[in-house]
Amino acid sequence: MIMRRFLFFFAFLLVASLAKAGDERSIKNLAKALTGLSSDVDPAEAEAISYTAHTTARRLKKEYRVALNPEFTVFLYNVGLRKRGWCGHWAQDIGEELIKLAPKTLVLHWGEAYPNTSSENNALVVTARNQPFKDGIILDGWRRAGRLFWCPVIKDDEYEVEQHYGHSGITVWKENMKWSAWLQDYGTAEEQPKAANASR
Repeated sequence: MIMRRFLFFFAFLLVASLAKAGDERSIKNLAKALTGLSSDVDPAEAEAISYTAHTTARRLKKEYRVALNPEFTVFLYNVGLRKRGWCGHWAQDIGEELIKLAPKTLVLHWGEAYPNTSSENNALVVTARNQPFKDGIILDGWRRAGRLFWCPVIKDDEYEVEQHYGHSGITVWKENMKWSAWLQDYGTAEEQPKAANASR
């Protein structure tokens, strides 16, 4: 019995250590990708955004009490057993923390895919100044249930126009200008637009 407890404790520490190492690597890689958006991007700002997005996603996983997977947590939210948990909540709460950084060389945007459908997803997109939305990087805390997912918008093959042979390379992500305006107005971070009725 003691040996079993020791093995369980050791396995738990190993899993926690691997998750932390994975997050540290992802934080470093995202900061590098954000810096690579433009020669004008401040590396310190990119690192702050990466660190804040990752740590906020992990914190929200606990606060939202994510159960099993994102979809089941949304179900719990829809039936009133969770106060938050659909994709828009993740984007709002991560966005609220990123607004506090008041980035000057990077711009925060709100992205939506398949709006007003059962497949809707909302996430943040970060671009360099004067860069098109489609050239940005998605930050999605919902999709991996608290482990921050990120990739270039145009390489997000989970959200692209479907074709029968391979990937189309055509994204369904579009910018929601109302929510992007909220993300870019650092003086009124508390005043969020009225939330849309979304299933996720």
